Amino acid sequence: MANRRNFIKNSLGLAAGVLIAKNTGATESLLGLGQTAFKFEMEPLGYAFNALEGAIDAQTMQIHYERHYGAYVKNANDAIVEEKVQAKDAKSIFKSMDKYSAKLRNNAGGAFNHAMFWKLLRPTKADNKPSGTLLQAINKDFGGFDQFKEQFAKAATSQFGSGWAWLVVENGKLKVGGTPNQDNPLMKGIALQGKPILGLDVWEHAYYLKYQNKRPDYVGNFWSIVNWDQVQKYYDAK
Repeated sequence: MANRRNFIKNSLGLAAGVLIAKNTGATESLLGLGQTAFKFEMEPLGYAFNALEGAIDAQTMQIHYERHYGAYVKNANDAIVEEKVQAKDAKSIFKSMDKYSAKLRNNAGGAFNHAMFWKLLRPTKADNKPSGTLLQAINKDFGGFDQFKEQFAKAATSQFGSGWAWLVVENGKLKVGGTPNQDNPLMKGIALQGKPILGLDVWEHAYYLKYQNKRPDYVGNFWSIVNWDQVQKYYDAK
């Protein structure tokens, strides 16, 4: 009888542990390891697919978001499971990128970069510029907002093939550069290092339906949809 009571007690405890893990969205080990498996979630756009018309068309936004971004998130999470990755967040994965497969590198980068990219966009705004401490830093490190735009546009248009253009903070100073494929400045071993605060996707799927091979036009129209409030938040974040 005592053994039966112990069995029921242990079963209820195991079930409670599974329920807690499920309800918290964590995949915590029930074997006492105390580790949580991070997984990517699809970042909501926060605006309609056609909200950026004039700079990015609705069809491109929908395909980009649902198909490309959705695939990066799914494939990154599959790779996390396959490679038994234990990490608290994406940044900790990037710090150990040399340990993992190309599948995880490409898809984790794609999931993270796009989640950030969606937040950096907002409906077209005339005379769209940064302000406050961010503008002060841009003026200090680039000599002015127009000079910054020129350097950023050069990084975006000269990125060979697929990749990203970035504005990053490193050791308190702003700088621009590019990364290939779905790499980003948080990844170990990347030439461009720093905290990314602004990124532009220059993969052809991000612009080709509207601009075809005219990447400079896409880059030029990007300035009207930059969410400078969000860039400021990334700049201020520790």
